[in-house]
Amino acid sequence: MNDLSNRIVSLIIDARSKVASFANSAMVITYFEIGKMIVEELQNGEKRAEYGANLLKIVSNDLTSKNLKGFSVPNLERMRNFYAMYSISSNDLRNSKVFLNSSNHLRISENNDLVVRILPISWSHYMFLMRIEDEKERQFYEVESFLNHWKLKDLERQFNSGLFERISLSKNKEEVLQIVKNGQVVENFNDILKEPLILEFLGLEEKECYSETDLETAIINHIEKFMLELGKGFFFGGRQVRFTFEEEHFRVDLVFYNRLLQCFVLIDLKIGKLTHQDLGQMQMYVNYYDRFVKSETENPTIGVILCKDKKQALVEITLPENNSQIYASKYQTILPSKEDFQHILNDYE
Repeated sequence: MNDLSNRIVSLIIDARSKVASFANSAMVITYFEIGKMIVEELQNGEKRAEYGANLLKIVSNDLTSKNLKGFSVPNLERMRNFYAMYSISSNDLRNSKVFLNSSNHLRISENNDLVVRILPISWSHYMFLMRIEDEKERQFYEVESFLNHWKLKDLERQFNSGLFERISLSKNKEEVLQIVKNGQVVENFNDILKEPLILEFLGLEEKECYSETDLETAIINHIEKFMLELGKGFFFGGRQVRFTFEEEHFRVDLVFYNRLLQCFVLIDLKIGKLTHQDLGQMQMYVNYYDRFVKSETENPTIGVILCKDKKQALVEITLPENNSQIYASKYQTILPSKEDFQHILNDYE
């Protein structure tokens, strides 16, 4: 395929992507406007209770008779709820800077004293989001879905794995509010690290009998999902990456590069409990990469030990007080319930 053909293919793919995105946005905004019409009709229409009770049924029958699909009574009710949930007054919007600062990425319309905040994600995303009762949590997943181009199944998985709760456990309230408004901004590795990592997609049972090789192989077989769970900006660099020092060979289980932090991220896998020897070994790996692999323009290497069990006191006494390169994080191979995460977060608060 010559250069002209390549450029034509690229143009077509880009155009199709834009058309799909525009169609999704147009559908969402249309449903919002339908919800607005329903709310206004209920507010300004006849006062009889039976009128409001039958309005959606009447509208649904009228639209169906015109061969318009997708306008059942439950769907019309969702559109009404969508309007009620995603329209706020101008006065209330003053502190919601995310929508105003990022207007070039959003579709914002105004009607008198009403400002509408709608991100260009699909109607299926919004139907899922409307089931989230907590407004901050709902806004967090909405913004992250948009910024990270999550498919619906990605959104569902991140919600079910308690991503909001896990991030909240590692941040103070001000930091959580900033993430809710602006999305997750990655400035250092603490902005990425989750506790615990949820690896239910590996298909491993929650037991001790599998080996570190089994865990590593499962991760490689699901590398895209693993990188999504790790966070933003990761590229896979290899497994069992060997380096030689003083005629002795060493192997790093998994090597990644993070383009946002501009640094190597080394991961060591541990089935049992974490020991101070594990931390010392990772410190040696990190030192080697810093001195012999990374370039002068890249940031210091990060080392992460994924373990089934750790004692935070051991980590703190083994590593320097100003440590910013070595981390230990627990992982789970089964998906906890949302209720479990919420109980943990409530206890933490």
